[in-house]
Amino acid sequence: MRGLAILFFLLLPGLSAGEEVVLGLSRDKVSITTSFDGSEILIFGAVKRESPIPDGEPLEVLITVAGPSQPVTVRRKDRWFGIWVNADAVEVDRAPSFYAVATTAPVPEVLTNTEDLRHKITIDRAIRSVGAPGTVSDAASFTEAIIRIRRANGLYQLLEGQVVLDQQTLFRTAIKMPANLTEGFYATRIFLTRGGQVVSSYETAIDVRKVGLERWLFGLSREQPMLYGLMSLAIAIAAGWGASAVFRLLRN
Repeated sequence: MRGLAILFFLLLPGLSAGEEVVLGLSRDKVSITTSFDGSEILIFGAVKRESPIPDGEPLEVLITVAGPSQPVTVRRKDRWFGIWVNADAVEVDRAPSFYAVATTAPVPEVLTNTEDLRHKITIDRAIRSVGAPGTVSDAASFTEAIIRIRRANGLYQLLEGQVVLDQQTLFRTAIKMPANLTEGFYATRIFLTRGGQVVSSYETAIDVRKVGLERWLFGLSREQPMLYGLMSLAIAIAAGWGASAVFRLLRN
């Protein structure tokens, strides 16, 4: 009996290994310069197996890319005596500045609600809102407003069917990152599912940073705001004087 128990524990790692993700990125750093107008990240990889492809439910892949999260205050405007004013407000505890979800098929077909709740994969689950003032009866609509606005700006993306999976082994997708990115590490997660259940996951990060003149100006505005303001004023005066001089030259 003791020998059988030892044999079982020796075989356990091999039995639990199953399918694992081997990931690749076209780039793991994004540099924001003064001419930055967005970037496309190619995410690709393979499924590592120590046994043949299992029969039954097909393999599915979900990929998420999440920017730095921070609290967001959402305000609702109401019309009072012909003037639009701020009324109710709800503070969302955590909302990613950028979030993209790419899948091999529609989300309901590749992920159960329980697994979504556990891993927080979909856009709705990635946003954390604990509570709202008692005077607000429709707090969910404030979260929906964040999603709607950021989707319109390309900051939240649902890319169903945009992950290509070949022979249930090789996968790839492209995530378009817009120009208005927030600096920080963008967590990239890959999930393998069968029958809606997560069988393997992998996580890495993409580093997004300002560089060059953009980085210098950003640092100056934070560390020496008075000097930054004076410099901005001087540039504005110089630009105005230069434009006036050119106009007078052309008129003469």
